[in-house]
Amino acid sequence: MLDWIGWVATAVFASSYLCKDPAKLRRIQALAAGLWVVYGAFIHSQPVVVANLLVAGVAVGSTLLGRRDPSAPPPENESAGVG
Repeated sequence: MLDWIGWVATAVFASSYLCKDPAKLRRIQALAAGLWVVYGAFIHSQPVVVANLLVAGVAVGSTLLGRRDPSAPPPENESAGVG
């Protein structure tokens, strides 16, 4: 019954490879890692929980820090700085 959580986590993680935007990729990978944490907790597997907490933390942290190439143009949803 709980296997569906693992299958959904697998599908979400695999779909992240279709992302061209690095920030979106990290958000999807963080979501997948969160699902793996839930799955790991249900099956009482500390390695699954800890590994995916680390992955989710790095994915969220790197997204929040906005790690991107400073010479890259801003994303479409950001203003051009005119104001």
